[in-house]
Amino acid sequence: MSDEDPARPLGARMNLPQLRLDDLLNELQARLAAARATRDRVHALLEAVVSIGSDLDLETVLRRLVEAATTLADARYGALGVISEDRERLVQFITVGVGEEEIAAIGHWPEGHGILGLLIKQPRPLRLADLGAHPESYGFPANHPPMRAFLGVPIRVRDEVFGNLYLTEKRDGREFEEEDEVVVSALATAAGVAIENARLYDLARRREGWLGASAEISTALLSGGEIGPVTELVARRVREVADGKLAAVVLADAGGEEFAVVSADGADAGKLTGSRFAPAGVPREVFRDGRATRLEDGRTAFAGIDAFSDVAVGPLLIVPLGTGSAARGVIAVAREPQGPAFDDGTQRLLEAFAGQAAVALELADRRRDDERIALLEDRDRIARDLHDTVIQRLFATAMTLMAAIKMTQKREVAVRVQRAVDDLDATVRQIRSTIFALQSTPGESSLRSRIHALVDGVTEQLGFAPSVRLDGLLDTVVPDDVADHLVAVVREALSNVARHARASRAEMSVDVGDDDLVLRVADDGVGMHPGEHRGGLNNMLRRAEELGGELQIDDGPDGGTVLTWRVPLPPA
Repeated sequence: MSDEDPARPLGARMNLPQLRLDDLLNELQARLAAARATRDRVHALLEAVVSIGSDLDLETVLRRLVEAATTLADARYGALGVISEDRERLVQFITVGVGEEEIAAIGHWPEGHGILGLLIKQPRPLRLADLGAHPESYGFPANHPPMRAFLGVPIRVRDEVFGNLYLTEKRDGREFEEEDEVVVSALATAAGVAIENARLYDLARRREGWLGASAEISTALLSGGEIGPVTELVARRVREVADGKLAAVVLADAGGEEFAVVSADGADAGKLTGSRFAPAGVPREVFRDGRATRLEDGRTAFAGIDAFSDVAVGPLLIVPLGTGSAARGVIAVAREPQGPAFDDGTQRLLEAFAGQAAVALELADRRRDDERIALLEDRDRIARDLHDTVIQRLFATAMTLMAAIKMTQKREVAVRVQRAVDDLDATVRQIRSTIFALQSTPGESSLRSRIHALVDGVTEQLGFAPSVRLDGLLDTVVPDDVADHLVAVVREALSNVARHARASRAEMSVDVGDDDLVLRVADDGVGMHPGEHRGGLNNMLRRAEELGGELQIDDGPDGGTVLTWRVPLPPA
């Protein structure tokens, strides 16, 4: 029997094989197209893997990963969320397809609620036809683009879930298919290796930066650098190496009762530098316990501290600067609001850096103490030599000349000899003043230093350098209140000479005796005029009377004015 129907027209019987052949050809073409699409997709996947692995900067790797996944799945929007170390929330969110204006309108990035939180708790691929219909959906914030189709894939680095890839809205309007899930999962697996390499490179680079900063600071301290510039260097290097917005070095006083921001670097540094505050909040806890603290929102660390009230910070890392009895303060570094949180690696490196900086500060203090002791010993030796040798010889010479006066019969010779004796006496007093200065402890707060600094400051106004003699134990015998009055009177007296005397020479002496302190200021100017304003003199008189002393104004032997300010000293 024949399969052909005799009743069927001959033309139809001849077209049937042709139709079957067309169907086979169409099916073959479809399969070839699918094979080509698969080939192209595999090639695109390989190119994406190569592109991701060709860079060692972690931020660049993550952004290329999101862009590649979006392209491979033909998605309109893509994002990558980095999971916090406690595995509970997102600490970084990188987006593709959403503009800066849209991001600003949405506000804060997702923190890991809803579907994003589900992927954190259950790290496995997730495909959804309608994102909003899922029972775990948390909804979208205001101004968020509409999204329905969803594909989420975890990114693993070794056995650790680093983060998740999120893709939404295929461009053709369809749902994400199983093939999309397979390709994106393969990309995420390959990206895990690139991320691990980038993290290791970043850690090595930062470690190198910390080591270089430690060496730089130790060299600066141990080579005799002042503490101020070195702490500024510490703040600058901490901010740079930790990739922060702001860094500050906070030191505690001897009793730990007050904190001072000695140096700051970065945005808002001017608001913080020099500020003081009572120990409070996280800085106090870090200083007291000697343990570093990381916060995702640094504003909570400085609650109640006025100096930080206007400073906008994001993630914060505070480490102790020394521990135990060697604790000096804390080092704090902050990033921009909504910036990436600090990780364990950065914390460990900053702790090691702060520990080395604290040791360097301690060694620098000990070195300065040794230098100060050596200086004082050397000055004491010089003072002994001046007292035991130079003064004794000058005194003996003066005694010899005094005896010669009695032996000479000529008045002119006696006058000259007496003048030489007076010069020797003045020289002895000057040397004694130098001895007292050598025996006093050097420091900016000493009375001698304050007077010398005041005289240096008024020299430009005078137009010449006045003669200065400070005789006696100014820094050990003169009480603080008397010292403050003395400095004020010296300032007023020299200011009067500069403004009114029109002098070409001035002499100032301060003599500390057993019972009183005498300030004498003499000039060769025009002297006092009747009716001249005496506001400054009245102030000096009032200060003398408050201390039970007196003020005397006399004409100089060769013109000018001699001011004598005398006050009693308490018994030793």
